[in-house]
Amino acid sequence: MAAKQERWRELAEVKRELAERDWFPATSGNLSIKVSDEPLTFLVTASGKDKRKETDEDFLLVDQHGKPAETGHSLKPSAETLLHTYLYQKTNAGCCLHIHTINNNVISELYGEEKQITFQGQEIIKALGFWEENTAVTIPIIDNPAHIPSLAVSFAAHAVSDSGAVLIRNHGITAWGQNAFEAKRVLEAYEFLFSYHIKLLSLRPQLVK
Repeated sequence: MAAKQERWRELAEVKRELAERDWFPATSGNLSIKVSDEPLTFLVTASGKDKRKETDEDFLLVDQHGKPAETGHSLKPSAETLLHTYLYQKTNAGCCLHIHTINNNVISELYGEEKQITFQGQEIIKALGFWEENTAVTIPIIDNPAHIPSLAVSFAAHAVSDSGAVLIRNHGITAWGQNAFEAKRVLEAYEFLFSYHIKLLSLRPQLVK
């Protein structure tokens, strides 16, 4: 119980910060944080909630299959909880954050056919754990099928490290880390790169992708 309460507090703090950035339009997005390994349980955002508000029903505990692990409530986990289950089963990630922003949707559409986008030479890349001079980082872009199990399988193919991110075309970004702090850092770094790239293109429209 103590572990659940502590993880709840951590996830609530992250949700609050992301909400202040207006990264949850129209109740979109989903967040989770691992509570235990054996058995696997994690807190995930409840479906259909306004994430700019804070209530006692913001999150619910689910099991390794993404099903509610506790009774006594009528909450439903986010429709995309299956992606989180794959991530926690395949890696040592401890927190997963998924948001919809205009910037990440635009980037995913601009580079969707290439299935990825690479950024290079930006100082913010160090936040992703790459410290070499003029280093490059690539984020994969996957398609967005309406069938969630198909989306989850496609996502899982790229969930190979304890920290990382995947763009879902015209949908949003899913970022993760070994804890809430790292997951938020990864998310913020990529959103910075997306914003920078879009502004650069607008100022220099002759740039070739």
